[in-house]
Amino acid sequence: MIKIEAIVREEKLEDVKEALHSIDVRGITVSQVMGCGTQMGYRRTVRGSKVSINMLPKVKFEIVVSTPDWADRTIKAIREAAYTGEVGDGKIFAYQIDRAIRIRTGEEGIDAIQPGAPVEQDL
Repeated sequence: MIKIEAIVREEKLEDVKEALHSIDVRGITVSQVMGCGTQMGYRRTVRGSKVSINMLPKVKFEIVVSTPDWADRTIKAIREAAYTGEVGDGKIFAYQIDRAIRIRTGEEGIDAIQPGAPVEQDL
């Protein structure tokens, strides 16, 4: 199993979500985060004083996939959807997951991250 974390521009949220949906990636966690990279923010004049704004709003995607092939497809979809060509497009990180457990059922490994049989719910 491989966890992919992607930090992208806020305005690319919907584009990345659509790209992931189009390749059938369903288990996604999205968070609003703040950070700075090589661009180190920007300077702005506030009430006559120059102020450095170095923590910029970003969106962080977290996705766990079952195989390296799925990781490659997922990374490609994110790269294409998040790309603007400008500084600040973001970063993608991928790393191995040792263990995953579905809390509701106790399933482990790939069974914990892939959709299983439909569950009957009382409505």
